[in-house]
Amino acid sequence: MTRLWPARLAVHRLSRSGGQHAPDGAGLAAPLAWRIVIAAALALAVLTFAQMPRASAPNRVRAAATVVPGPEPAAPAVPDTAAIPIGAEAARLSNAGVPIADLQPAAAAPFHFAGDAAARLRALDCLALAAWYEAGDDPSGERAVIQVVLNRVRHPAFPDGVCAVVFQGSERRTGCQFTFTCDGALGRNPASPALARARAIADAALAGAVDARVGLATHYHADYVVPRWRDELVKIAQDGAHLFYRWPGYWGSARAMAASSGTGLEAVEPAIAALSPAHAPQVPAIAEAPPQPAAPVRTSISVPPPPAAAPLEIELDPAAPPGSYALHALALCGPATDCRVAGRLARDIAFVYVRRGGSLREGAYWDCARFHRRDPAQCLPAGPALDRLLAAG
Repeated sequence: MTRLWPARLAVHRLSRSGGQHAPDGAGLAAPLAWRIVIAAALALAVLTFAQMPRASAPNRVRAAATVVPGPEPAAPAVPDTAAIPIGAEAARLSNAGVPIADLQPAAAAPFHFAGDAAARLRALDCLALAAWYEAGDDPSGERAVIQVVLNRVRHPAFPDGVCAVVFQGSERRTGCQFTFTCDGALGRNPASPALARARAIADAALAGAVDARVGLATHYHADYVVPRWRDELVKIAQDGAHLFYRWPGYWGSARAMAASSGTGLEAVEPAIAALSPAHAPQVPAIAEAPPQPAAPVRTSISVPPPPAAAPLEIELDPAAPPGSYALHALALCGPATDCRVAGRLARDIAFVYVRRGGSLREGAYWDCARFHRRDPAQCLPAGPALDRLLAAG
């Protein structure tokens, strides 16, 4: 509007030039010129507004694109496991330069194993051994590794069984997805208490426990190496020396993984048969001739009865759901008709499972000062009563 004032002043001065009155025609020309200028300015403003891009249009297009999903893209190829050949310190510096993109990653849905009891034992041992060989006797790291395995079971880019995911590529010298399956590490066996702890964590995960820290991660690596796939994925978490990643876009979302918990079919893995009876090959029974009754042997020597076996002991993971302790004890006892399991937190017995004469006489008991139980009958007794509970017979 400021550009109109000089034209108005010029018209005004023209009508008063020379100190003489302008003729009648000139008096009518001044308002007409003013109206022409205003009309031209309005026309220019309308034309400029019509040519301006509207900011709201792209937003409407994007909103429509998110509401109406398109067809799912093809499943991504599993990246090559090879690492870039640089030193450990250079790798740590390089990895530290990659920021964590998801400060609060979306958590995976609880995983509930779908197979029968025998398949569950095989899956449990595959999970436990993967956790121990990859993270050591570190419950925090073991939970993170187990969550990645279960995320892969749900992801279309990987096999749909726990053991199949863990041992993917193990038939090759290089290219195995979890290095312990192909680098000779299986020759180094975990100590029994450490393996028992890893089994308890795996048992809880198969029953629905979720490690939300690593979200929907399907990949991880140690901070002293730089895998070639690192910059293709999204860094979302770190636990100790392990860095965790998900795929970008659709394939790194919960929708891509659906809510399936796999098929529940778990193959036998002979490579871990020495550590897992559930993976020992089944040897067919050979028909033999019926044994002949032996002649009675008379002796006057009295043979003392064998000493009563001590209860099985496990270390309890305080971060695991208390109900998982009973599941772990059931897995340890297997089909035995008499079995006792004592679970310790530090040096204290905080959980006991007892079976005498089969499943009709069994019970699980928790230290109710540590673990809340709705039924007081499930509270662990103290003193002589605890000794009697753990005694054989």
